[in-house]
Amino acid sequence: MENVYFDNSATTKLDDEVFKIMLPYIKESYGNPSSIYKLGRENRKAVEDARERVAKVLNCDADEIYFTAGGSESDNTAIKGIAKAYKDKGNHIITSKIEHPAVLETCKTLEKEGFEVSYIGVDENGILDLEELKKEIRPTTTLISVMYANNEIGTIQPIEEIGKIAKEHGIVFHTDAVQAVGNVRIDVKAQNIDSLSLSAHKFYGPKGVGALYVNKKVKFNKFVDGGHQERNKRAGTENVSGIVGLRICDRACL
Repeated sequence: MENVYFDNSATTKLDDEVFKIMLPYIKESYGNPSSIYKLGRENRKAVEDARERVAKVLNCDADEIYFTAGGSESDNTAIKGIAKAYKDKGNHIITSKIEHPAVLETCKTLEKEGFEVSYIGVDENGILDLEELKKEIRPTTTLISVMYANNEIGTIQPIEEIGKIAKEHGIVFHTDAVQAVGNVRIDVKAQNIDSLSLSAHKFYGPKGVGALYVNKKVKFNKFVDGGHQERNKRAGTENVSGIVGLRICDRACL
């Protein structure tokens, strides 16, 4: 009996075209993109071309895109990195009760480190209560993190309105857009988004690769120590084939 797959919110099948583009970087073009010889320089160009394409989809600058191992790492990097970078200003974070565990568990970890977290409720349709959000804002609030689209019920949050509230109060706004990229048009500038997480396997790309957008005006601490990759924010030799597989996500988004 043939299987019929209905769980694209969990993961998607790798697109044949994506696989063909990735294949040379798995076998033949195996150079380290940090190396200075031709094989490395060619792979560096592939990585930077991918960065440009992701930036185009989100309407941001290429140097605001950081490649990661997926959505969970992007969420961890954004929330921990931003919260700790602004700890001298305050230690309060606001999120929703229906976030993905990559956000909720990250917030719980930060609570153990002395941060305070407010978990905002949602209505019967899963929509965040904006009035409750406003009431929870404190002088010590430095970060709001609310998912763009819920992975269980599909609710799309009023992202632009949340971003506007955050902007009015001088608070950094991060959104877990793992379930949104590839399904809705996103414009980080128009929607007042300071930071955004995405993952390639949600839109017919490979597993194990994602990206994090952080507005260049926003401070955030690095998540992985080591080399100087990703502008000294994420150490480790880049997953070139995976990044190349992510670079055509604009086909799904535009």
